[in-house]
Amino acid sequence: MSRVEVPPNVEPTSRSAPAWARWTATFFGIGYLRPGPGTWASAVTVLLWAALCHRQPPALRTSYVFILAMFLMTAGIPAATHVARASGIKDPQFVVIDEVVGQLIALIAVPLSWKTFLLSFILFRIFDIFKPPPVRQLESLPEGTGIVLDDMAAGVYALLVMQLLLHFSRLK
Repeated sequence: MSRVEVPPNVEPTSRSAPAWARWTATFFGIGYLRPGPGTWASAVTVLLWAALCHRQPPALRTSYVFILAMFLMTAGIPAATHVARASGIKDPQFVVIDEVVGQLIALIAVPLSWKTFLLSFILFRIFDIFKPPPVRQLESLPEGTGIVLDDMAAGVYALLVMQLLLHFSRLK
């Protein structure tokens, strides 16, 4: 979908998308925060996961974060598709469910500590912003699939680097 021409100083909207899609795609409105809505979404995801982790049995945390990421991916792809179509933008900046999913993937099997959570956040943001191959190529997939899968790939890169750092260092 190509970008629709919008008059200067007018923000494209997603109001014609279903309400569930708007709430999901913008992660309950976090996508409208400025500056850097993707960074806000990643930060909130880390904080929410940190809060949820303490209530989960340690042996189940990895499974829970994986299941949560897959559930949000399943809901996020159609939501992002609806909102992108409604806004007329291929990958609207206010769609941040992709950052939520990618950040959750980066948090898989990460020990509970502010250092590991912060490093996971930083690694994900780096890979999401710079998009090394094949992350950038995934953006060319159609609609919500391309919006979400490129961030999932960035999350996988962050996960791999994080696990290597955990394995080869004293980072805990």
